[in-house]
Amino acid sequence: MKFLRIGPLGAERPAVLGDDGTPLDLSAITPDIDGAFLSDSGVERARAALGAGDLPPAADVDTATPGRRVGAPIATPGKIIGIGLNYTDHAAATGAEPPVEPIVFIKPSDTIVGPDDDVLIPRGSSKTDHEVELAVVIGRTARYLENLGAAADAIAGYTIANDVTEREFQLERGGQWDKGKSCETFTPLGPWLVTPDEVDDVAALGLRLRVNGAPVQDGTTKDMIFGVQHIVWYLSQFMALRPGDVIITGTPAGVAMGRPDRSFLRPGDVMELEVDGLGRQRQRLVAA
Repeated sequence: MKFLRIGPLGAERPAVLGDDGTPLDLSAITPDIDGAFLSDSGVERARAALGAGDLPPAADVDTATPGRRVGAPIATPGKIIGIGLNYTDHAAATGAEPPVEPIVFIKPSDTIVGPDDDVLIPRGSSKTDHEVELAVVIGRTARYLENLGAAADAIAGYTIANDVTEREFQLERGGQWDKGKSCETFTPLGPWLVTPDEVDDVAALGLRLRVNGAPVQDGTTKDMIFGVQHIVWYLSQFMALRPGDVIITGTPAGVAMGRPDRSFLRPGDVMELEVDGLGRQRQRLVAA
C-alpha cells in the first residue's frame, strides 16, 4: 500500500492510493498517518477497507490537480535518526574511511517538510548540499532487538528523504554534525509511505538526484555498508524506536562536498529526487 497525506501545512488529510493511482480517503479509518495509526493495526484496517471497496475517492485530495500540496507521509515523528557515510562510493568520494559501526546523528522532527515544498538556505550558509536517501519508518516499538528478522518486523514502510546538509555548519563549526543537519526544512520526506510488501528488494533500489536538470547522484542501495535491517537492529541496542520514527539510511556518491567540479546549492536551484518504487520529489531552494 502507498499512504500519503495531502493538504495545506498542518491540515493534511490521510489517503491511500488505489490500484489505478487514485487517492482514496482514509478519514473514516484514521485521523492521520502517524505512529498511532501504524501501531494500532491501522495498516490492516486500511488494507481491508481498500480490498472491500469501502474507501471513497478523495475528491479534494487530488495529486494531479495543480496547487494540491502533498505533505510528508508520516505526521509528527518522535525522532529522525540519520546514518552517516553508509555508502562505499560516498565514503570514498569524500576521502573518509568506511565506518566499522554505523555513524548515528539525530535531526529534529520539525525539519520535515513535504516532498515538493521549498527548502530554505539558512542565513550565513555557503555550503548547503543535497543527499537523496532511503528512509525507513518504524511501525512498532523496538528495543534490544535480537536479530535481523525482528528488525524487519518493526518496519512499517519506506519513503524518500532528502537529507539536506549545510557542510560548513556540519564540519567547520566545532565538528558537530547536528548543526549542519537541523536547519528548518532540511528533511523533505515523501511522497508516499510504501509498505514492505510493495518493495521488491530494499537492498537493490536505485536512488537518483538532479540539480537544475543535471544528474548528480545515481546510486543503489546495493552499495550500503550497513543494510536496512542491520541499521534497525543496531539502533535498537542504543535507543527505543517508536512507531512513526524515521531513519534516514545514508546517501550515495555525488554530493557537492565530494565533487570539486560542482558548486553548492544556491537560491533558485531546483532539486529532483527519485527512488525506485517510492516516487519522486522536487524542491526549489529559497533564501531564508
